Amino acid sequence: MRIESLEPHQVFVFGSNASGQHGAGAARMAHERFGAVWGEGHGLHGRSYAIDTMSGLAVIEREVAAFLGFAAEHPELELLVTEIGCGIAGYSPEQIAPLFRGAPDNVVLPARFLAVLERD
Repeated sequence: MRIESLEPHQVFVFGSNASGQHGAGAARMAHERFGAVWGEGHGLHGRSYAIDTMSGLAVIEREVAAFLGFAAEHPELELLVTEIGCGIAGYSPEQIAPLFRGAPDNVVLPARFLAVLERD
């Protein structure tokens, strides 16, 4: 599913790099359409939420855990997660999807992540 627009209560969740250089893919879309801030590679900015996917799997684990905490604190938001880490970062859905196990109901995962979680 390609996210082209957002409802007022929705947030676009994308993979970034630590330096917030949103030059390609979902990061570029987040910057161009959803308020991602150039130079900010973590957290909520505008109607987007950046997760650093370029600094190693351990960092992704920490960033996803922080994101899930944010999601739990903001049940009024619907958080639309892209296939973070599965593009330029080079990880597979099998490596990333389990990090979202136990996500609150307001976190909407991509189909390939859901398929992995359903198999486990």
